[in-house]
Amino acid sequence: MREQPPLIAPVFRSDGQARLLAALLLAGDELSIRDLAGSANLAYATAHGEITRLLNAGILRERQVGRSRLISENPDSALVKPLRDILLVVSGPVALLSVALASIEGVQRAFLYGSFAARALGSDGPAPNDIDLMVIGTPDATAVYAACRQIEQSVGRPINPTILTPAEFDETSGFLESVRSGPIVSVVGSAA
Repeated sequence: MREQPPLIAPVFRSDGQARLLAALLLAGDELSIRDLAGSANLAYATAHGEITRLLNAGILRERQVGRSRLISENPDSALVKPLRDILLVVSGPVALLSVALASIEGVQRAFLYGSFAARALGSDGPAPNDIDLMVIGTPDATAVYAACRQIEQSVGRPINPTILTPAEFDETSGFLESVRSGPIVSVVGSAA
C-alpha cells in the first residue's frame, strides 16, 4: 500500500520522503542509508527506494566509504534551498524545538498537541495556523518563550507554549483531558 503524502505539506511524494529529506536537509548531516532509514522510521528497502529517486533527481549525492554509501544534500541542486524552506515549516518545529528545549534546565517533557500535531499524524483538516506546545517541568519561562519566538521565525507559524509543573499536568480539567486524549507529537522525553 502506498503511503499518503503528509497532510501538512502534500507537496512531497510521501511522508517517508519528507522525513528522509528532513533528516538530511535540516540537520545537514551525511548519513548511511541504514542510519537514514532509522532516522526517518522507514524500512530499509523503502528508504533505499526513496533515496535512489532523490539521487536520480540530483537533490542528494552519495559517496562511497568502504562498503558504506554516505548520503548528503547536493549543494549544487537548485531544489535544496526551497525544499529546506518547506521542510522547516513542516518538520522544523519538532526538530528545532527538541534541540532548544533539551538545552533548557527544568524541561522534563514537551510535546505538540492540537491541529499541528493532528495534521503531522495524518488527521484530515485545515492547515494549522499555529503550533501548540506543552512543556512539563520547572523551566525558566522566559527561556522557553524566547526559544519559541526564535523558532517561530524559522517555521513560519506562531508557537503557543503552555508550561505546567508535573503536578499541574496531573490535575483534572477539561483542557487537560482534551490535550491528553488528542493527538500528540513528542518533542522532549515521552509525551505520555
